[in-house]
Amino acid sequence: MKGRLEDYRMLTGRGRYVSDWTLPRQVWACFVRSDHPHGKIASIDASAALAIPGAIAVVTGEELIRAGLKPIPAAAPFKWKDGTEQRPALRLSLAHEVVRHVGEPVALVVAETAAQAQDAAEALVVEYEDLPAVTTAEEALAPGAPQLHPGAPGNLVLDFVGGDEAATNAAFAKAAKVVKLTAYHSRVVGNPMEPRAAMGAYDPARDLYFLYATTQGVGPMRGQLSAVLGVAPEKVRVVAEEVGGGFGVRFNAYPEYGALLYAAKKLGQPVKWVGTRSEVFLGDEQARDIVHTGELALDGKGRILGMRFDYLSNLGAYVAFTGAVVNTLGLVNVNCGVYDVQAVHVRGRLVLTNTIPTAAYRGAGRPVASYALERLVDEAARELGMDRAELRRINMIPASKMPYKFAGGFEYDCGDFEAVMNRALERSDWKGFEARRADSRRRGRLRGRGLATYIEMTAPGGFAPYDQAHVTWEKDGSVTLRTASHSHGQGHETAFAQIVSRVLGIPVESIRLRTSEPEFNLTANPTGGSRTLHGLGSAMHWAAQEIVKNGTDLAAEHLEAAAQDIEFDEGSYRIKGTDRSVRIDELARKYPGRLDLDFRERPKVPATFPNGCHIAEVEIDPETGECEVVSYVACDDVGNIINHQIVEGQMQGGITQGAGHILLEQALYDAGGQLVTGSFMDYAMPRAGLVGGLSVINHAVPTATNPLGAKGVGEGGVTGSMPAVMNAVIDALAQAGVRHFDMPATPQRLWQALRNASR
Repeated sequence: MKGRLEDYRMLTGRGRYVSDWTLPRQVWACFVRSDHPHGKIASIDASAALAIPGAIAVVTGEELIRAGLKPIPAAAPFKWKDGTEQRPALRLSLAHEVVRHVGEPVALVVAETAAQAQDAAEALVVEYEDLPAVTTAEEALAPGAPQLHPGAPGNLVLDFVGGDEAATNAAFAKAAKVVKLTAYHSRVVGNPMEPRAAMGAYDPARDLYFLYATTQGVGPMRGQLSAVLGVAPEKVRVVAEEVGGGFGVRFNAYPEYGALLYAAKKLGQPVKWVGTRSEVFLGDEQARDIVHTGELALDGKGRILGMRFDYLSNLGAYVAFTGAVVNTLGLVNVNCGVYDVQAVHVRGRLVLTNTIPTAAYRGAGRPVASYALERLVDEAARELGMDRAELRRINMIPASKMPYKFAGGFEYDCGDFEAVMNRALERSDWKGFEARRADSRRRGRLRGRGLATYIEMTAPGGFAPYDQAHVTWEKDGSVTLRTASHSHGQGHETAFAQIVSRVLGIPVESIRLRTSEPEFNLTANPTGGSRTLHGLGSAMHWAAQEIVKNGTDLAAEHLEAAAQDIEFDEGSYRIKGTDRSVRIDELARKYPGRLDLDFRERPKVPATFPNGCHIAEVEIDPETGECEVVSYVACDDVGNIINHQIVEGQMQGGITQGAGHILLEQALYDAGGQLVTGSFMDYAMPRAGLVGGLSVINHAVPTATNPLGAKGVGEGGVTGSMPAVMNAVIDALAQAGVRHFDMPATPQRLWQALRNASR
């Protein structure tokens, strides 16, 4: 098979994106957004807006409250350390009485055309009474800070702990050395290729809501929207075909969606909205913005006795559905990393500010935890004067200890962390680094090397009780697979076809995947948390096996033989010891519907633990501050690989995304609460070629927790690359006397740090 099944459609412009959907009698919407970071809504005057030619309606937050729309739900996986529940910070579909961040939708304007809707929105008059704003978590916790929500005094949503505090305190009490590091994980904007678009429609005959939207999965969005609308989830259908990227910021229901569905039902017409890139910056969930402090307790030989971590997370103005998840579960689920340490304690505080809400973004907390730990281990090696690989080696969980129950309460089922690291060290020519550093020095460059050995939990928990699959044989003998888990670049169409093809023995090209048909009301976990291949892929594998089993009786009937005399191999049923056979696709054509399968209510597979070792080398030009990644080796254990092209693409993309976060990206607010990096003029995005000398290799330790032996892959690249690249930057800067540096490592910031160190 050359390329992926979806490649031709995507590369030739035949993909159907949300903004391509057109329904009969549809009208257009434009959202009026707050230009105030914090203020009371004094009045909304719609008279001039409704006087614009083509204007149809103006919907406000007050109207939605009267209509009974509820706040968007927010998951609460952890409680306060005293056992009380996470505090509420209710987010409405349109702001009512108070706005809390620039970009918050205040009103929905509907008109006959998109241009008329924009004209009418610009004519809407909103008067505000300014309130004081706060943009950083530290400021929001200070005495006398502006209060954002009455239900969250002190702007603190949650103060949680994880791990064993008593054991950790005991470990630190007997430490020969304690290493401490405080660092900042900067705020970023997801910026998928396709800006958000959505269309709401309502079918009064069936009392069904339809949302056409950029989504990573039907299940969570349908559940959230049903809560907002006050209807059963079965009354909501979410539809999408192509989605130009997700990265976690397409996981949740946004405020605009409830407003569009309400307007569609009220007007009796589909209401369509296509967002702009500016609205991505002002309206899409952002991510990270976390200050963390880590401490290691070490004995006299460099063995890690205990770890402490303290995270201060900026949630923005509201708690998004995944906002608390990524800043709790995502930070503690593998809190000891690849190290044989049972004494680990984590504290986290989730804080509200007048900024855009933060939520899931590629890695969903795991890159933050990996960054905190691997930066800290590198700092320990530097202070101890040890080789960074050797410090890691003496502390790694040996393969002989698998399965290994670790301090987070979970269990690593398999892994060989030292073997993975050894392969990366060999490929990177670890021992030859000093010669390369000397060569860089002769050319006036500062060369640094960074190492990170990461592990992550993929598919932690689940949003659906099981993954459903529907398999239909078509008249021509081809197969259609259906599911509710959406693909937005991961290659599901190809991977699922390969899995099913191997079992059924039919060509990959004769299998197609459908995820956007609203008449199939399926349940499945969303595409997120690197769960889909080993989760839904396992369901596809089992479904195909069940079809083969069901086909045995049908083949026996067709061949006029006893079922126990039938064997199946490479797509054919055969009477044992004879040449009489029938292919499975022939049976499907001859007996329509007999081999179709609705695969439901089967148990999910458990989480997996992919891991890897990433080694980066960078060169910094002291005269300009330019930083170049000149070499990068990633050796990862993602279990068995179904499609090497897809896995390499996922790793390359994740590595580049992580390097972009370290070297380029940062969302900044001014003191008054205005976003000053609101366009690509001010916000740099990672691009092809950012990571030079990239080598992606694998060392598979298959898991027995699923029939594929596969582990998640979608977020390993970013989880490993962020600490690896930053450790390399710090290593380069240390030669010039720079002792502390926080991301992003932009040329201006690097240049300034070097100048400050030389004074």
